[in-house]
Amino acid sequence: MTETPLPQGAEVLVTDVRKAFRTGGDQQLRAVDGVSLRIGPGRLVALTGPSGSGKSTLLHLLGAIERPDSGSIEVAGTDITALGRRALADYRRGIGIVFQRFHLLPALTALDNVIAPVLPVRTAFDKRARARELLAAVGLAGREDALPSKLSGGQQQRVAIARALVNSPSLLLADEPTGNLDSRTGAEVFELLTELRATYGTTMVVATHDPGLAEACEEQVRLHDGRLQAAE
Repeated sequence: MTETPLPQGAEVLVTDVRKAFRTGGDQQLRAVDGVSLRIGPGRLVALTGPSGSGKSTLLHLLGAIERPDSGSIEVAGTDITALGRRALADYRRGIGIVFQRFHLLPALTALDNVIAPVLPVRTAFDKRARARELLAAVGLAGREDALPSKLSGGQQQRVAIARALVNSPSLLLADEPTGNLDSRTGAEVFELLTELRATYGTTMVVATHDPGLAEACEEQVRLHDGRLQAAE
C-alpha cells in the first residue's frame, strides 16, 4: 500500500526511569518513580491506571517530549536519553504520536495536515501520494480537501492517525486516543489503530483509562502513583 519500506516495530527498554515536577515551593510530584519495563517489537501495549498515575508522563518520556530526571530509555537500540538536541528532533520525527486532542491545524486541509510533519524534510517517498494512501487507509478517501471544521471528531482523529503514520514509524504512541469521542466512535477508532498497527508492524503504546480498550491490547502495564504495579 505504501511506497516506503516498512520498518520492523521498535523494541523499547525502560530502565529505572524517574521524572518529578515541582508543584510549588519545595514540593515535588513524582510522576514516574523508578519504572522499568520492556516492550517487544510490534507489540500492542496499554498503559493503564487512575488519573495522575503517570501514564501520560511515561508516554511523553517515550516520545522525548519530556526528559527523565534519571534512568534510561532505549528505542530500537538507541538510548534516547543520551541524545543531543538535533538527534532528539530526528528521533521525534521518526515516531508517531496521537493525542486525545487532535491538534490539527485548522487552516490546513486533511491532506496537508497529514503532510505537515514531513513537509520541512526530504523524504524518499512522494509526500502527497503517501498522504492520500493513508487517508484512504483510515476511511477518508474523498475528504482530502476538507478542513478540520468540516469533519466530525472521529474523522479528525482518523486524520491525526494518518498524520502519525506518514513517516512509517517503528513506534506509535497514543495518549487517550478515544478520550474525546463517544463510545461507538472511540471503538471504531481503536479498531482502526489496531488494524493499521497489524498492517505496518508498528510497536504501539496506548495510554488509556478505558478498561475495554485496555483489554483489547496484548499486554497491560498498570501504573499507580508513578510506579509500576503489574504487567499482564
